[in-house]
Amino acid sequence: MQIDPHLGFNGNCEEAFKFYEKTFGGKIEFKMTYGESPMAAQIAPEAQNYIMHIAMRVGNRVVMGADAPPEHQSKAEGFNVSVGVDSAAEAERVFNALAEGGQVTMPLAETFWSQRFGMVTDRFGIPWMVNTNTAQPA
Repeated sequence: MQIDPHLGFNGNCEEAFKFYEKTFGGKIEFKMTYGESPMAAQIAPEAQNYIMHIAMRVGNRVVMGADAPPEHQSKAEGFNVSVGVDSAAEAERVFNALAEGGQVTMPLAETFWSQRFGMVTDRFGIPWMVNTNTAQPA
């Protein structure tokens, strides 16, 4: 079994995934707009360029996303996407990139379990937790 996140957006999915591709060193492997899909005739003209499905590989995981049609858009709530990095420097780089234009909910700091941990909601409305995978020195 594998569980991978699928993120919802309100018309800015492609912009977000280009940012994530750069920030996380990922690779967008698939992208389709509603206008390119078999259901294009059923979609309002203003939503034709919205992303119906996008998939980005980061390491051995896949992050997926889509723009919700306007009548189905909602705010992201009740979850965080957790990012594990290998060093404090990488945690700071990723956290600062996500925080630009976003809202820090817990500043990145040393904790009893990790060299760095912090929480931020990025400028696209997606909540993130950034954590170093390396244990805190004894």
